[in-house]
Amino acid sequence: MGAWGYGNFDNDTAADWAFSLEESTDLSLITEAINAALEEDYIDSDIGCEALVAIEAVARLKGKWGEKSAYSEPVDNWIERNNFEPSKDLIDSSNKALKLIAGQNSELYELWAETEDLTSWLEEIKNLEQRINA
Repeated sequence: MGAWGYGNFDNDTAADWAFSLEESTDLSLITEAINAALEEDYIDSDIGCEALVAIEAVARLKGKWGEKSAYSEPVDNWIERNNFEPSKDLIDSSNKALKLIAGQNSELYELWAETEDLTSWLEEIKNLEQRINA
């Protein structure tokens, strides 16, 4: 997974996805990343990482910014340049994806369960859930 922290932006997959968002001109990349997590019986870590960053984008579009960092900068810059309003369907999909990613049929959950940071990672997920529902 190439992670250097438990934050949603703190891994190679998230960083790659964030840079790809910079080229996007609509919400399709965000929607695709979230839907990819919903389509799996078992969520691969890369799919989970991309969905989490996409959901971070949804929260930011709602004005519920999380922690900003050099790793979140591509998403933050994209949000500041675009004025999209996430639909109720996108928010509902985000909620469903979060529950699946933080569940037992998720490689990310399994990977974090093998570390001392599982609780911190789950708190990040909960914080994100609160922001998209605020």
